[in-house]
Amino acid sequence: MLIDTHIFLWSIQNNPRLSSAMGKRLEAADHVYLSVVSLWEIAIKLQIGKLSLGYEFSELYGLLEQVDIHLIGVEASDVNEYIGLPLHHRDPFDRMIVAQSIARSLPLVSADSVFDYYPIVRIWDS
Repeated sequence: MLIDTHIFLWSIQNNPRLSSAMGKRLEAADHVYLSVVSLWEIAIKLQIGKLSLGYEFSELYGLLEQVDIHLIGVEASDVNEYIGLPLHHRDPFDRMIVAQSIARSLPLVSADSVFDYYPIVRIWDS
């Protein structure tokens, strides 16, 4: 499964918005992926002061390893999928994550119900 940026942040910060049931689902998954786009989004939000982590940005790579989350890059197939997406979601980071979910046939873990307008499987246990 592919996780949205906020799911990654909630998981490493033990945020109660990530239910214990959802946390257990992530732990039990064979493969959990995070897009490099999420790291880019986090870096931008840190830089402009819209996000505080309690970690150095460089520590995120070690945290990914600790929680067994694999990074995926942006491929041409992802961009080709992105260009054809309707503008249900205006956030370019989220739209690329949706494109990656479609292009790679990965279910997307997200609390964002706007994703339901796209042809993906969204997983969310509140």
